Amino acid sequence: MRAVVLKRPDGQPDSMVVEELPAPEPGEGEVVVSVAYGGCNFADTMMRTGVYPHPKGYPLAAGIEMSGTVYAVGPGATRVKPGDRVAAFCEEAGAFAELCLIEEKRLVRIPDTMGFDVAAAFFVQGCTAWHLLHTVSTTRPGDTILVHAIGGGVGLYLTQLAVAAGATVLGTVGTPGKEARPLDWGASVVVLREQRDFRQMVNDVTGGRGVDKVIDSTGGSILDRSFDCIRPLGHVVSYGEAEGKPYPNLWERLVQKSLTFTRLHIGHIDCDSEAWSAGARNVMDLIGNGSVRVPVEGVYDLEDVHEMYQRLESRGVSGKLLLRIGS
Repeated sequence: MRAVVLKRPDGQPDSMVVEELPAPEPGEGEVVVSVAYGGCNFADTMMRTGVYPHPKGYPLAAGIEMSGTVYAVGPGATRVKPGDRVAAFCEEAGAFAELCLIEEKRLVRIPDTMGFDVAAAFFVQGCTAWHLLHTVSTTRPGDTILVHAIGGGVGLYLTQLAVAAGATVLGTVGTPGKEARPLDWGASVVVLREQRDFRQMVNDVTGGRGVDKVIDSTGGSILDRSFDCIRPLGHVVSYGEAEGKPYPNLWERLVQKSLTFTRLHIGHIDCDSEAWSAGARNVMDLIGNGSVRVPVEGVYDLEDVHEMYQRLESRGVSGKLLLRIGS
């Protein structure tokens, strides 16, 4: 089978190749999926450069998100059968391959009405957004939420899911032009950070009260400034550090207003839990009824995998990039 392989985590072009690998055989509780599409995430670029905070061994078959059809099931795998249409977050990678070996419990069946492209585009980002809003925090009607990087893939799902929950969404972007889509999809105010101080924006919108929750994927100075615009007893939810790790003054920032701080990696949510299955189910239902749109920005063939990574690394993408693998 053909697969995208990371030879070394150094980010060099010749360290990521498309090559033939032996077809996997499913073991106890495992399933082999014939992959239709792989979804490209920032975690994939981090694995390529060796900065992913959840280390993997190399060489590594790349890709943490996919959709496709069950090809074979191993002993003890009883939830799915060959021919079932599925999607998954592949914690151990291997999604950018014609055949992906994965634990059965990590698969979710997708509706017959959902295309494989949509299924590969929503899972990681859409479910991450759901768990940020509803698993590690609570989102209620009337809440006001500040979302950094709101124009990116997770940010667009956060916008739509928070609005569906009755919240008011404010946002920031770091790239000109990425303000438009979140505003079209339900955000009330979005600012370009280099043009306007988001703390002043929050103060103006909330009348000085501050937001109920900040959801941040940037870390560094952006996260540090965010503590100035959250109300007492508010909640800061982090899921990335694009600018850098939180500053060492995190304790002082939290104690000043009795704030709660949470850092989420969806791989730490038990995929056998009700929270996990409810997240996938609710997001798929909202996509199915049209409440949530799935932003696909580009589709690439295996031979063009370098171009896909480069485009995502440019940080100009407002949506999802897909790798077309199967027919």
